[in-house]
Amino acid sequence: MFDKNFKKIDLIKNLSLKTGFSTNFSKKLCNDFFKILIKNISKGNYNLKNIGTFKVIFKKERLGRNPKTNQEFLISSRKSIVFRPSKKINEKLDKLT
Repeated sequence: MFDKNFKKIDLIKNLSLKTGFSTNFSKKLCNDFFKILIKNISKGNYNLKNIGTFKVIFKKERLGRNPKTNQEFLISSRKSIVFRPSKKINEKLDKLT
């Protein structure tokens, strides 16, 4: 059912099919959810109960290399997000495999 690359439109279509909402309403729900999530994550660590924790980390500036041309370049420092799933999610995943 799911492809390796699960896109936002796929989420919207699945939500629409499961709930019976229109695709436009499902799209609005998804967009609002992501806006709320991003706003809260930007303030620091964010825990969604029974789902997992989002954590903001800072990556240092480092030297990168293009594997095709072997040319080196500088990757600037930046913020990144790490997601750690809850125990319930991990247990459900373990049961699936």
